[in-house]
Amino acid sequence: MVDFPLKKISPASIPHALEKAEGYRLRNDPAQAESIYRDVLAVDSENQDALRGLILSLTDQFGSAAAAQAAREAQTHVGKLREEYERAYFTGIVCERKARAYLKRKNAIRSSAYDGFRQAMQWYERAEALRPPGNDDAVLRWNSCVRAIASERLEPAPRGPELPLE
Repeated sequence: MVDFPLKKISPASIPHALEKAEGYRLRNDPAQAESIYRDVLAVDSENQDALRGLILSLTDQFGSAAAAQAAREAQTHVGKLREEYERAYFTGIVCERKARAYLKRKNAIRSSAYDGFRQAMQWYERAEALRPPGNDDAVLRWNSCVRAIASERLEPAPRGPELPLE
């Protein structure tokens, strides 16, 4: 195997690169978007737009074979976001998108998808408490989870019989 070194983009090109990456995400090409976000972060490791975009492009790929690794990596990048609100909100996004991807799998245990949506909703509640004025993104995502649970008729796993305390 031949190894080629990655080339660095110039700092001046970051705004254009971010626009291109968003375009690739919108055209459902998350792998190309991911590559561009990584190029931006190689030059500016603290770039919050690139971090948010990388998280989203990784979660866009949750249906692929490497979903577990993408989920772990996305959550690692969430921890690099500066704002507590964004860390809560994007953790909710990761949980929600894992649940949605899980539902598409054959033989999915539906109660696990329910648990994933509920976990996302807990993060969205935390984000809602921290949100800036006029930002209802966490509320919108919460409602989306509620609708997914209802439309998919998801329920928690049945609980076993309660055992008496000795």
